[in-house]
Amino acid sequence: MARTLSFLSSPILSRQTCLSTQNLLSFRTHCFPFSYVSLPSISSAAWQNHGRILPCSISPTFSTNATQYEFCDDSSEVELRLELREQNISPGEVYVDATEKSLVIKVQSSGYTKTLLDTDNLYGMIKPSEMIWYIDDTELVVNLKKQDPELKWHDIVESWESLTTGVAQLLKGTSIFLVGESTEINNSVARELAVGLGYSPLCTKELLEAYSNQTIDSWKNEEGSDSVAEGEAAILDSLSSQARVVVATLGGKHGAARRPGKWRHLFAGFTIWLSQSEATDEESAKEEARKDIEDGLRGYTNAEVVVKLQGWDATYTKTVAQASLSALKRLVLSDKNITGKKSLYVRLGCRGDWPDIKPPAWDPAATS
Repeated sequence: MARTLSFLSSPILSRQTCLSTQNLLSFRTHCFPFSYVSLPSISSAAWQNHGRILPCSISPTFSTNATQYEFCDDSSEVELRLELREQNISPGEVYVDATEKSLVIKVQSSGYTKTLLDTDNLYGMIKPSEMIWYIDDTELVVNLKKQDPELKWHDIVESWESLTTGVAQLLKGTSIFLVGESTEINNSVARELAVGLGYSPLCTKELLEAYSNQTIDSWKNEEGSDSVAEGEAAILDSLSSQARVVVATLGGKHGAARRPGKWRHLFAGFTIWLSQSEATDEESAKEEARKDIEDGLRGYTNAEVVVKLQGWDATYTKTVAQASLSALKRLVLSDKNITGKKSLYVRLGCRGDWPDIKPPAWDPAATS
């Protein structure tokens, strides 16, 4: 049976909360950064597969021991004010240390050392040699010079709240497509991202089943995986012109994203590969990541952001979504014109010439 498809679309962490995305390790391999996230029952890795080296971050953790603080972004620098809660603390009792991505603040009091803040997951990169701090009455004031004055900081650290606010602004309405082996994982993370970003969640599985009035498994059994992939490709064609949507695509061999030749409309937005990994430790995950890119056999390797997962537990959906946002943030900041390029690519008709967009008169049929 021939099918013709067409579709037209019409929880916050507090500053005092300790993030659970611990033990993130980034390293440079080939020409893209790779990150490995270790969680209680899920491991993931994320990198940007777009031919650029991005700043690396190591072990993103955040702790304030319930210290109250105020935060202010003043264009070229950020100011952090922490409540000391005790009178007569001298500068000699204060320890402040910083790197480009980390900040540690401790105070000696009553014979013991209290950690006011300990994070290596600052929202942006700083110039540690230009850091200034002083005591103002019962507050410790720390001024941090930004490396990128144009980046608006939405908190001192990357958190779910700061990332959803900041990334939503950086994306400028550009949509997101989630691909990977599991339809369930794609859909769960897509819904979480949509809630955080204020986008609309869409699922190609639900759209295809509503159109065909049958399950994907039934469709596949009757007409084969290629027919299902063609149907999903038609859905993606219709969705490619939609802004502010997070689209969960089909997993498995019958998904369009599995096929390298079906990516022309996926490139209309930012693509995130939620990759289930067989790696049992960091080193094997690194090797697996290298092999995925070097082989380039599966369509998923076209993705601009990859998040590797060792197993799956829906309890950590928000954690995976947060890792995805962090990687998206780095991707957009590495090329501040990328959202404009995405918009141009869509206006020219998603001709398949991403990322090297050809002149308007270019005819893809003439090169095939």
